[in-house]
Amino acid sequence: MKHLGVRERLEELEIQLLSPFAAKSRFSKGRLRPEEPSPVRTEFQRDRDRVIHCKAFRRLKHKTQVFLAPLGDHYMTRLTHVLQVTQVARTIARALRLNEDLTEAIGLAHDLGHPPFGHAGEEALAELYPEGFRHNLQSLRVVDKLENEGRGLNLTMEVREAIPKHSKERGDVMAEAWGTAETLEGQVVKLADSIAYISHDIEDAIRAGIIAPQDLPQDAVRVLGRSHGERINTMVCAVIEYSWAASGEGLTPEEATRIPPPPIGMDPAVLEALNTMRAFMFERVYTNPVAKAEFVKAKDVIRRLYEHFCKHPELIPEKFFVHEDPVERVVVDYIAGMTDRYALYLYEELFIPKLWAVMSVPVEHHRWAP
Repeated sequence: MKHLGVRERLEELEIQLLSPFAAKSRFSKGRLRPEEPSPVRTEFQRDRDRVIHCKAFRRLKHKTQVFLAPLGDHYMTRLTHVLQVTQVARTIARALRLNEDLTEAIGLAHDLGHPPFGHAGEEALAELYPEGFRHNLQSLRVVDKLENEGRGLNLTMEVREAIPKHSKERGDVMAEAWGTAETLEGQVVKLADSIAYISHDIEDAIRAGIIAPQDLPQDAVRVLGRSHGERINTMVCAVIEYSWAASGEGLTPEEATRIPPPPIGMDPAVLEALNTMRAFMFERVYTNPVAKAEFVKAKDVIRRLYEHFCKHPELIPEKFFVHEDPVERVVVDYIAGMTDRYALYLYEELFIPKLWAVMSVPVEHHRWAP
């Protein structure tokens, strides 16, 4: 028997063990720029590793999930949200015998384009930039054009096409506003995103005192459960049970080629409860005056920075100009990549008068010196 290298053995194991409907790295559609394969990692493993090691991923730890710059240690950040989405998605993928490496790569990359201040920042940029702004499309732009000094991460087509399709319409988590991912792994991440954020946002809202447990819609609570763990378990099991055909159980590879891949979905009763809880969260938390009290200020920070850098593009690092985009596009890329605290630091530096006692302190000793 011909000796196989590590990557070849991993690719062969995918073919032998995964569902016939799972994406196989050996048959990937490739990358925007061809590369020599790794001797020890599959193509989807390389994608996952590139996302984890990129700068945009690191910055997620200081980006808002729902609550702006919370003082408590246990509030979600964009990074902890992404990690929970990825964990939920991998659990589903493993149960259905889908490709966990591809699932993880999509999950880790799906929010790389989120701007500072969460959805407040997204709304501000959408209003300011004439072509609009969506974090899901910005995430794709990050991996294609902004990371790695403008060269991008050069991810596989399977990861790239799923990234913008994780977003959902407000009314239904299964709505196809941005299309359906071609891979079942991409469809899993879209559902895992809703499963994770609805549950952990409930915990944060209760911790912040915006809602109490008894305020939650009780019909949905009876279906989903009362604790974070119960809700996650209920929804994950509902996806696995409803989508079991995607595991290819009992099918030969030849039989699987004669039928379309079964879509990923959720038990209707649990899906209804999830949508009910999501509608409640939009009404009572995401648009709540208490939760949004600082959002007007945050949007003003974004607006002032946008207007200032449009007038003074020479202040933007040169790496943002490698693609010769219009100034407004470059400004959006620059601001969208900022963390909450860096945006506030720049705002303070540019627009807040300083006392002489502060100005006399060396810049490296300033609180938010980069």
